[in-house]
Amino acid sequence: MAGQHRRDFLKTSTAMGAAYWVGARSLSAQETTSANEEIHFACVGVGGKGSSDSSSAGRAGNVIGICDIDSKRLNQKGSQFKEAKKFADFREMLDTLGDKVDAVTVSTPDHTHAVAAMMGLKMKKHVFCQKPLTWSIYEARALREKAKEMGVCTQMGNQGTAGNGLREAVEVIRSGYLGEVREVHVWTNRPVWPQGKGRPEGTPPVPENISWDLFLGPAPERPYHPEYQPFKWRGWVDFGTGALGDMACHTINMPVMALDLFNPTSVVADSPGIFQGESFPKSSKIFFEFPQRGNLPPVKLTWYDGGRKPDASLLEDARLADRGALVIGDKGKLYSTGDYGSSYSLLPKENFTDSTKPEQSLPRSPGHFTEFANAIKADDPSLAMSNFDYAGRLTETILLGNLSLFTKDKVEWDAEKLAVTNADKIENGDKLAKVVKRDYRKGWAL
Repeated sequence: MAGQHRRDFLKTSTAMGAAYWVGARSLSAQETTSANEEIHFACVGVGGKGSSDSSSAGRAGNVIGICDIDSKRLNQKGSQFKEAKKFADFREMLDTLGDKVDAVTVSTPDHTHAVAAMMGLKMKKHVFCQKPLTWSIYEARALREKAKEMGVCTQMGNQGTAGNGLREAVEVIRSGYLGEVREVHVWTNRPVWPQGKGRPEGTPPVPENISWDLFLGPAPERPYHPEYQPFKWRGWVDFGTGALGDMACHTINMPVMALDLFNPTSVVADSPGIFQGESFPKSSKIFFEFPQRGNLPPVKLTWYDGGRKPDASLLEDARLADRGALVIGDKGKLYSTGDYGSSYSLLPKENFTDSTKPEQSLPRSPGHFTEFANAIKADDPSLAMSNFDYAGRLTETILLGNLSLFTKDKVEWDAEKLAVTNADKIENGDKLAKVVKRDYRKGWAL
């Protein structure tokens, strides 16, 4: 069953299953759906986070194709999905499987997210993509716009979005419990991988199980080195997005959602900056400035990584965790510990002893990947809360922080045009456009 016909069939069969459940109160919609009505997934990247993402796809539907540049990981996952066709190149997989595929999961290093996700979108496939949504700001905008154009369901893999604690914290802030918010602090215990170092020496041989050219994908050519693959790529500018790109899609998510913190007007880093053009710094402190948004006042958000943290006195009698978020209003503060915003407390405690929870305004989640699967079955992109419309804007905001690491000066930003407005006045200003929108190797462009 091909293209739109298959999408319509999935939607219709799901509605019929739901009707059966309501009438009989015995069998779930999934149990009334035949194998031919399952969502057919093709999974790009099946090692690391890709292992759990493909397993989630297997629980939500039928995995018919798996792809990885590491043959060992590919074969290992093949033992779970024995009927799935195996590929090293996602382009070949999607071309070969074509209309048999309903949805694509993308769980690769950051630099390959956009090219894989965009291919799926152009084929009108639903797409689940790991965080950060893309390597570059331009790519985040491009995926957001293409997803809207194609009318498909999408989801970014920042699973904290599905946490009821995060959604409740958003409701608290939106309800005005903290008063006017003008200050936000967010910090992480990352990086836990090497950063602040130059290109490794030597050119060791490429392991037989690794397709190095496919790993490089759109990135500039360079020799293989175990410092890059399979995990340490996160700290290298050509492949990853550092501590900010890796973790802010989780940790900044709650205040961004609550306060509409999109399209900052400027960003500046207190950091050694990008090291020798190769890797992100060992630590950074980055200041984002957001203008007034409707009735919401301007906000200054400060990001910390590499062991740097906000002043502990901001928390009054609370303990400063190794990662978390602090939202400061003129009537109180909301303090969330951990990476996902799943728990929070209101400070000072004595000001909120008699407070009740605000009325629920956000739906409670059945689970992050389940939201994506339900959106596909209902053909309703809005059912997945971290869809590319939201996730694209979140990713743009975060990656602007990385842009500031390429210069010692404040970057003034025009979000509508995706342009640095003071490029001619700042250090390395002429180079920033290539960070906003990179050059792609032949065969790997969007």
